[in-house]
Amino acid sequence: MLGKRKRVVLTIKDKLDIIKKLEEGISFKKLSVVYGIGESTVRDIKKNKERIINYANSSDPTSGVSKRKSMKSSTYEELDRVMIEWFNQQKTDGIPVSGTICAKQAKFFFDALGMEGDFNASSGWLTRFKQRHGIPKAAGKGTKLKGDETAASEFCGNFQEFVERENLQPEQIYGADQTGLFWKCLPSRTLALETEQSTSGYRSSRERIIIMCCANATGLHKLNLCVVGKAKKPRAFKGADLSNLPVTYFSQKSAWIEHSVFRQWFEKYFVPQVQKHLKSKGLLEKAVLLLDFPPAHPNEELLSSDDGRIIVKYLPPNVTSLIQPMSQGVLATVKRYYRAGLLQKYMDEGIDPKMFWKNLTVLDAIYEVSRAWNMVKSSTITKAWKKLFPGNEENSGMNIDEGAILAANLATVLHNTEDCEHVDIENIDQWFDSRSNDSSCQVLTDSEGAEDQAKPAEHKPFSKTRKTELNPEKHISHKAALEWTENLLDYLEQQDDMLLSDKLVLRRLRTIIRRKQKIQNSKSH
Repeated sequence: MLGKRKRVVLTIKDKLDIIKKLEEGISFKKLSVVYGIGESTVRDIKKNKERIINYANSSDPTSGVSKRKSMKSSTYEELDRVMIEWFNQQKTDGIPVSGTICAKQAKFFFDALGMEGDFNASSGWLTRFKQRHGIPKAAGKGTKLKGDETAASEFCGNFQEFVERENLQPEQIYGADQTGLFWKCLPSRTLALETEQSTSGYRSSRERIIIMCCANATGLHKLNLCVVGKAKKPRAFKGADLSNLPVTYFSQKSAWIEHSVFRQWFEKYFVPQVQKHLKSKGLLEKAVLLLDFPPAHPNEELLSSDDGRIIVKYLPPNVTSLIQPMSQGVLATVKRYYRAGLLQKYMDEGIDPKMFWKNLTVLDAIYEVSRAWNMVKSSTITKAWKKLFPGNEENSGMNIDEGAILAANLATVLHNTEDCEHVDIENIDQWFDSRSNDSSCQVLTDSEGAEDQAKPAEHKPFSKTRKTELNPEKHISHKAALEWTENLLDYLEQQDDMLLSDKLVLRRLRTIIRRKQKIQNSKSH
């Protein structure tokens, strides 16, 4: 009597090898003998061929997927995806990540993404998370993980050879990268005194969108920002034509740009805009787009223009912090300009933080972040490519820290603003550089606002230098003017021939009217 066959559990790599050998014509029986499994198991692998291949393609090859024996996914797939993106970013930035930090970040993301369920970032969850992604034990004990300098150096050499071989100019070389933006936040110290911030009325902002910046190596062609939100058409978009927005807007439920969305952006927006730009420069309509490692994007073969002249190239794993152009200060500069603009808007409107937070919409954020992207200098982008093109930044001008200038200017203005005197440059710098830090980005909850309304308010002029409002000559109330301005903004959003500058002017007028209304309300009490 034959002995019972020992149970064999195949890895994902084994299954991929079996699929390949089946396509080469090797029989079920021969493969069952080679791998020590039953013929029925080989047939099941063939039956699930598409699922196995899709799983392998969507996984980071550096995450240990070749050793995995199961395709079981996390209960909270979106959280799992955000966490591995975050972990890889910390890894490439050389930031130590301990198990405690990892669990705390998972809890933050769970809350920030508004997910439902009874999630517990326990040691068991952490162990399974590390197993799913092949994270070594050392990575969970605070070991400093640096970017792969050898891979970065090798890629730079190969990429420069590719550029020379294809005879590409900096005008024809593009880079793109994405980042999350918590758009509804202010520096915590501007909202109230520190003693008040410790009350239950304050919480961190959960309003988040994804922005993707794309520009060529000269910094002279910046494509419209790609913005991705969860809502297909947010309430703030009422009356607005999406095609007239200053950004390219997509919607999805995931925390990072999905393959289908990225491919749509590439084919419908990137390729046509690049072709148009190169044609205007009298250059051959040929270009390359440099992207981060594939997990967040489709395969290279799926991303090319119809004529094959516009293609993509992927950076190797673990080099983002070292040579990815958009990660060399470009994305950080956009966020700084956005946050500076948001704070300036808060001061200009002259209303209390609760009302400012209530009035701020995702449409306001889209216009503000579009303005921020437009303010990024071409020299800043050119400098970001210096590791890939060492001689390309020679004419990029002086190396000026735009963020330091912004922080100094804002701190000076805030020092002369009521309720914000205690904000200093250090606080502004921390807020600029925060990646959704609870202690540096806060808003008021609805419950806190309701409690304050029940109390008699002390009305003070918002700014120490603010001028007294004159009585209007015409009998048009600020409320009516504000309503008309809102209607006119809705009208402009519906028109396809209006300039962005016109819309921005009207938005500035709306801010002024809101400020005047606030001053008048203060006087009436």
